[in-house]
Amino acid sequence: MSSHSSFHLGLGARSVRRSWKSLLWRVMHFVVWPWDAKVCPLMHFIRILLVLRQTVLALPFIALLLGCEAQSGSLPSSKSLSAEKVASIAATIKAKYPDLSNEMRDKVLNTVVTSIDNMVFVEGGQFDMGDFGWICEYDEKDVCTWPCGQEPEQLCNISRNSDDDFVHTVTLASYYLSKFQVALGEFDLFFSVKGIPPFDAEKRKREDLKFRYQPDLPAPTQSWQQAKDYCDWLADLSGYPVELPSEAQWEYAARNRGQHILFPTDSGSLNYGKNFPLDDEGNNFPMNRFAPNPLGIYGLAGNSTDWVNDWYSEHYYENSPSENPKGPTTGIKKIRRGSTVLDAPLSSAPLVRRWAVEPSSDRFSGGTSFRCSIQSDRKL
Repeated sequence: MSSHSSFHLGLGARSVRRSWKSLLWRVMHFVVWPWDAKVCPLMHFIRILLVLRQTVLALPFIALLLGCEAQSGSLPSSKSLSAEKVASIAATIKAKYPDLSNEMRDKVLNTVVTSIDNMVFVEGGQFDMGDFGWICEYDEKDVCTWPCGQEPEQLCNISRNSDDDFVHTVTLASYYLSKFQVALGEFDLFFSVKGIPPFDAEKRKREDLKFRYQPDLPAPTQSWQQAKDYCDWLADLSGYPVELPSEAQWEYAARNRGQHILFPTDSGSLNYGKNFPLDDEGNNFPMNRFAPNPLGIYGLAGNSTDWVNDWYSEHYYENSPSENPKGPTTGIKKIRRGSTVLDAPLSSAPLVRRWAVEPSSDRFSGGTSFRCSIQSDRKL
């Protein structure tokens, strides 16, 4: 229901409460203080019946209004979703998880609504995907504007790998990408709802390791499938087409809609300690520590990498479709993009680099996280 209707509903409920108190007062007046009972006992009895009849008839209406008021009061507010949509998500959660406590259902609802609110609309367009080159010597603290006074053919490779050398034109439809990676606290909630014990349960009890398991850190993953399952879970509960982003979508957003930039920071340069971690840092940090890139997206380098949806193929760029590429249909390895807090920034932070890795490992890694997207070109 709209905020306007909720406002009037609140007034109606308060009015009914006043009427309810008035009715109770009248009952008390005739039952507790029967000052005229001695005068006319029969009339006194009839008046009691009439008051009780009014009270009983009002009860369903009172329950309806107070119930609606309680329900609307418990729903979280949203920057992008209507009150009706939030109520619909709440109903879906209740239907899918009838055995969850109200407190847990509220946490799930807040997580879903916040996740949708955190989506950044990325307007589609055309860009040259791949290693577009940079001048061979540069100051990472004050990066020049591409092509830095050089002819493109005179530029050096940005990445040391060859799988991103083939620069190819890609056209993308508009989509949404989360401004934040999924938080560890949100990932823990997902596991709890699914009946899965928290990972590293014993290590979390150690005082000297609690810094690794703070709820506002990027969610560590053990496998690509876990990341996919989480985004699918959001899709199932929200009704939106939530998925992991494609590799092309990740790079396009990290490059401020495909611009020729080197580092995915607020300025395109590295200001250590201000928009990028210091050289001697080795632990994950809260996702909003540094300013976002110009599109409003946080943590695209220097904290934890992102799984993307694509399978990996070394020569995929040479055969990639020009419109909305989704990667090979099959493969052995998956792709991560971005860089971790442990990676050397000059070789790893540049945003054209691709990380081809096995889709699962034997442990949860703080260097491997993810963010979800909404695969829709329509604004919410």
